[in-house]
Amino acid sequence: MDQQLNFISLGVRDVSRSRDFYIAGLGWKAHREVPGEVIFIQVNHGLILSLWNRNAMAGELGVAIESLQSPGGVPPITLSHNVGSAQEVDAVVADAQKAGAAVVHPPRQQSWGGYSGYFADPDGFRWEIAYNPSWLVDDAGHVTV
Repeated sequence: MDQQLNFISLGVRDVSRSRDFYIAGLGWKAHREVPGEVIFIQVNHGLILSLWNRNAMAGELGVAIESLQSPGGVPPITLSHNVGSAQEVDAVVADAQKAGAAVVHPPRQQSWGGYSGYFADPDGFRWEIAYNPSWLVDDAGHVTV
């Protein structure tokens, strides 16, 4: 696994409220959004902050929504590492498992058009390993999703 981070996804209770804070309040610019579901904000060279509806996040992580909202539950954040193919997703998830990670959601084709799987590090933080065919970063660091 390369030493890089592409997405930081925060599981938010209310996407509209988060939009008001980050976009209207802080003046950040939305890169792409699906109203009520997710907002992507490019925050650095090749790095996206994703404000993701917590219910949808729980569904994709394969956990009960209560576990994202309770102390001691699954942290409502994922760290994403993008790779160039579905085969690379499988390989990185397998390497992480060999390193001691718990595979919490085996790689599979996702409804958003990509292929991803999740593992938990020793502290329970979820890493998404993803192949997203629409993910491009140009030389200036601008992301296309």
